[in-house]
Amino acid sequence: MKVRHVLPFLGLFSVCCAHTDFFTSIGHMSDLLNTEKDLVTSLKDYILAEELKLAQIKKWADKLDQLTDMATKDPEGFLGHPVNAFKLMKRLNTEWGQLESLVLKDMSDGFISNLTLQRQHFPNDDDQTGAAKALLRLQDTYNLDANTISRGNLPGVKYKTFLTAEDCFELGKIAYAEADYYHTELWMDQALDQLDEGEESSTDKVLVLDYLSYAVYQEGDLDKALMLTKRLLELDPEHQRGNGNLKYFEYIMSKEVNNSSTSVSGNQPTQETRTRKGRPKDHLPERQKYEMLCRGEGLKMTPRRQKRLFCRYYDGNRNPMFILSPSKQEDEWDKPRIVRFHDIISDEEIAKVKALAKPRLRRATISNPITGVLETAHYRISKSAWLSGYEDPVVSRINQRIQDLTGLDVSTAEELQVANYGMGGQYEPHFDFARKDEPDAFKELGTGNRIATWLFYMSDVPAGGATVFSEVGAAVWPKKGTAVFWYNLFESGEGDYSTRHAACPVLVGNKWVSNKWIHERGQEFRRRCKLSELE
Repeated sequence: MKVRHVLPFLGLFSVCCAHTDFFTSIGHMSDLLNTEKDLVTSLKDYILAEELKLAQIKKWADKLDQLTDMATKDPEGFLGHPVNAFKLMKRLNTEWGQLESLVLKDMSDGFISNLTLQRQHFPNDDDQTGAAKALLRLQDTYNLDANTISRGNLPGVKYKTFLTAEDCFELGKIAYAEADYYHTELWMDQALDQLDEGEESSTDKVLVLDYLSYAVYQEGDLDKALMLTKRLLELDPEHQRGNGNLKYFEYIMSKEVNNSSTSVSGNQPTQETRTRKGRPKDHLPERQKYEMLCRGEGLKMTPRRQKRLFCRYYDGNRNPMFILSPSKQEDEWDKPRIVRFHDIISDEEIAKVKALAKPRLRRATISNPITGVLETAHYRISKSAWLSGYEDPVVSRINQRIQDLTGLDVSTAEELQVANYGMGGQYEPHFDFARKDEPDAFKELGTGNRIATWLFYMSDVPAGGATVFSEVGAAVWPKKGTAVFWYNLFESGEGDYSTRHAACPVLVGNKWVSNKWIHERGQEFRRRCKLSELE
């Protein structure tokens, strides 16, 4: 129902002031009755509009009151579900703005000024787009269909939530804007399915079909595109683009039929079979192998090799700190040798490290292989902070513990890096050491190449988030309180290319890690160089 937002008092004021001698003529006064009648009608429309508006606002407030009350009791656990994270970005960037527009004229100045002030700190379009892309990334990496994500049926979720048809449509639109017709089709299909099931939504089926039919055509499925276009025109026979597309699709199909007939009669090969394009290609050549490892597939450890892996108590080569209380060490992989230390950092130490890092978390950076300058990259989705040993006794103690257990000098190592992975957070396959074509990667540090990596896991991750080594088919899963260690360089100083590794996208949960990159300088007598390159 459409209502007129007319302030009746303005009309009334204009009547009394423009013609002050109305009482001198009944005819003029009778005109005022009609004016008053119109004003009363406008006033009722205004009241109805305000009541409807307040009802919408109250319904929205009640829904958000329950949601925020639940979410703020465990913010990290709640946002560990990627759908919750996406919907938070969408609410703050889009829906709160819609609410502001709804109440702007008639709510109190206090609310509007407060909302306007707070909105400058809200997520923007880039955040909402980034959250949507994270959902698409999780969908691909973990082989999830759109319905599974939309219904919230993810492993290990603590707060189950759903995507509406409007949410699905929004995901499809973002994919469409990137010319990613594969994901456009998946999410427009899901939006259409939910609308067909009777879900109440402001999303228009005609609009969904418009996007969907074109995406399907771009994917190479002309039959489905034609069927969807016909369905669109059943709902809106006058749809201009739909009618144009119908003629075009029918023309292409008739042309293919004619070509096929000509080829058959001339004993030539029949018409070329149309193939669907599928998921778009990207920059990562090992994408399939990497994602299989993230799902726990494609591991290459044979039973014979597995038998050579052991658990042991380790005293750090008779280090005084660990002789009476040795650490618990477990072999995770043989080549490259990856070892895990259990119960190596306490919950109290983890809490302190996180508290120190949180105020300083910034978008994680990578070193440009050509310039050596740190810069943000789309293939590293996390925020990080750097902690020095002199800042707090806990950080100093952790650094010393790494030195005691590895036998390496950490005085030339980089500061302790603390990283928190966001929605769909990942770090695609990379090397920690500088290759020969990157001679200036660590030139400014003056401490040589990264000889080894120590990685603390500071949280459990219900689903996803593994550290995988794509060259050898290894996967190491996060476990709070543990750390893994490996050498990036052979004893000759040559890089070990089998250490290429990645942090898989976090499917459900909140992943905190901290790492220490240990450099060559200071290790001359701790890890002596060998003559053979691969020794």
